[in-house]
Amino acid sequence: MSVIVTDQGFAPEDWNAPIVALADLADHKGAVDLSNTDDPTALADHLADLSLIRVAFPAFNDGRAFTIARRLRMMGYTGRLRAKGHVIADQYAMARRVGFDEVEISEDLAQRQPAEQWAFRADWQAHHYQAKLRA
Repeated sequence: MSVIVTDQGFAPEDWNAPIVALADLADHKGAVDLSNTDDPTALADHLADLSLIRVAFPAFNDGRAFTIARRLRMMGYTGRLRAKGHVIADQYAMARRVGFDEVEISEDLAQRQPAEQWAFRADWQAHHYQAKLRA
């Protein structure tokens, strides 16, 4: 079971349709899973047909999924973008800043890092150190 983290806090999974791997893109029903090593340009012709793209974080110290999210947004994807896996509360502001709408974590991680730790970073625009340095 997974917990979905948004700016409003923890929520249950609300996506009901199948999510297919990139290799099965032709069979998608509006949602696709990307690994942290997939090339997001493979989705270029399908972005308008996708309602959810979920990008895997196999480890909290592997930031390639952040780059994938940013590239998808720069390519024009406006649908729901979800980070899945080993994202920690400290990374939530960065995840939102690069374009993720939500984070999918395990129940175990949700118990170790309760909603309050994620909510502290929910005002992700206020945690932008570069803007503070420019001021």
